Amino acid sequence: METREQSLNPVSEDQTLPKASEAEASAPEKSVDNTIETVGISGVDPEKAAEDIMSEGERETEADKAAPTKESLLAAAEELAARDAADIRREDVSRIRKQFSDLRAAETAAEREEYYKSVEGVEDAAPFQAAEDASELRLHEILNVIKGKKSAWVAEQEALRAANLERKQAVVEEINKLAADTDNVNRTYPRFQELRQDFLAIGEATPSAESDIQRAFKDAQERYYDQLKVNKDLRDYDFKKNLDSKMLLIDEAKRLVSEPDVITAFRRLQELHDKWRQTGPVAKEKREEIWGEFKDISAEINKRYQAHFEERKAEELRNEQAKTAICERIEALDYTQIKNYAGWDDLTKVIIEAQAEWKTLGFASKKMNNMLFARFRGTCDKFFAAKAEYFKSTKEALSANLAKKVSLCERAEALKDSTDWRKTSDELVELQKEWKTIGAVPKKHSDSVWRRFQTACDAFFDAKKAATSGVRSTQQANLKAKREIIEALGNIAADAPREEAVKAIKELQAKWNQIGHVPFRDKDKIYDAYREKVNGLYSRLNMRESRENFAGFESSLEGISGDENRLYRERERLMRAFEQKRAELQTVENNMGFFSSKSKAGESMMRELQHRVQRVKDDLEMLEKKIALIDSKL
Repeated sequence: METREQSLNPVSEDQTLPKASEAEASAPEKSVDNTIETVGISGVDPEKAAEDIMSEGERETEADKAAPTKESLLAAAEELAARDAADIRREDVSRIRKQFSDLRAAETAAEREEYYKSVEGVEDAAPFQAAEDASELRLHEILNVIKGKKSAWVAEQEALRAANLERKQAVVEEINKLAADTDNVNRTYPRFQELRQDFLAIGEATPSAESDIQRAFKDAQERYYDQLKVNKDLRDYDFKKNLDSKMLLIDEAKRLVSEPDVITAFRRLQELHDKWRQTGPVAKEKREEIWGEFKDISAEINKRYQAHFEERKAEELRNEQAKTAICERIEALDYTQIKNYAGWDDLTKVIIEAQAEWKTLGFASKKMNNMLFARFRGTCDKFFAAKAEYFKSTKEALSANLAKKVSLCERAEALKDSTDWRKTSDELVELQKEWKTIGAVPKKHSDSVWRRFQTACDAFFDAKKAATSGVRSTQQANLKAKREIIEALGNIAADAPREEAVKAIKELQAKWNQIGHVPFRDKDKIYDAYREKVNGLYSRLNMRESRENFAGFESSLEGISGDENRLYRERERLMRAFEQKRAELQTVENNMGFFSSKSKAGESMMRELQHRVQRVKDDLEMLEKKIALIDSKL
């Protein structure tokens, strides 16, 4: 895109600069003297530049869409064919043709492979011949319609520009005739103004002739003003009006220098140059001065425009390097030896994180952006295909585990109405232990089969609890004892030595844990009062939070120590939390392998990850202690 990087060439007002589209159509060896003043920059076409940017964004968006099908491509082609010819873009047609060709090639390759498999071992088998595809024929028909419509539109535009050129030539010829009639200035001046307006109202001529006809029109105007014996007052008035108009254009151009949107400033500058060209001449002594000022402002805007595209190239290079690094990182992942769901889930998180990072990056260059996206998408697809194959291969094992758990549900449901509390409790406990030895089941059945098993167990243990609740007097005594402990906690003096206070708290906590159940309606209230006292003492004595947490858990566990079903549910909850923490630890340790500690930023990130690993390990240790405490009570 060399035309975007050219600088503004100094020209005088008497010279003219082509509009962006004309400059691109003209031969590159034309000198500055052959340009017209109406553009004032290097021939960069802003519409084309914007279209390049837009089409690039659209290509990226298209890449993110679902994979196309032949039907969707036919529909897209028919939609293009239904548009006006001016709205049909060559990039859209090329994209549809290429995507359809890729799909057809893939189908043909699959048919060829299937055919040769079917004739394997046949000595006189005929060569493979691809079947004719009706959708491919239909696509060719639609593309031919689009081509014909576009060709007709181009021919129509060319004919229109040729007609515009003839009309402009006729206007210039008539102005030249008026200029030659020096004795009738007052009579011909209104007609001259009409001819000027007629010329400006005519559309563009053919690109190769537009510069010449504009120059001829300008020369004819100046000849009329400068060479004829016109009324001096009228000419001076016209010059002054034109000067005021051009000064307004200069003021507006100055404001464009500070316009934050470089593209908008560039496009608006083209419009100002068009208006400058359409405005008549000024007095000779002012022409070079105001044109020089307007030209210098245009040069400054053009430099900003060029710098914008230089920065864009640098940013595209940075994005290309970042995307290449992501591709290399995920390509280095080895998932051939993964044998469990946790491993696949860990690597899936890495892939998803890479995809999220990819989306934060802007575009690379056109050529590399599509290539890098295809590389990245291919690596991700390969991983997810391997993951799907693994999950498919374990489907039978999941189904077998589901059958085992359903069988346990049926056995538990058969026992839930039993009144043989001791024997049935032992049997259900054994079923719960057996449940833990069975592996995973299909995810869509996991919650429902667990709820079914849990409901059956809860039904029996709730009935057992209701039937064995004749211990009210004991619970009332326990309630009284616990209230005495709360009162004793409140009596620990604020100025007591810390060691003595801690010792007293521990002794009272030990007594609390030895006391049995209290009435159910008082359980939460008495426990909240106990925790409030203990937490206040912990805060005052600055005891470690982990010990406080474990002590609180230990106390809460005493409240359900006689309910084996609730103890098993609590253990199941802690085991799930333990597995989640262990998976989190593995993920963090894997991520540490992606960072380098050679830089300050890398060292900082590595230290943060190490702290996080230690925190997770501490959590795992606490969970293990809690699980061990539950196991000691089962």
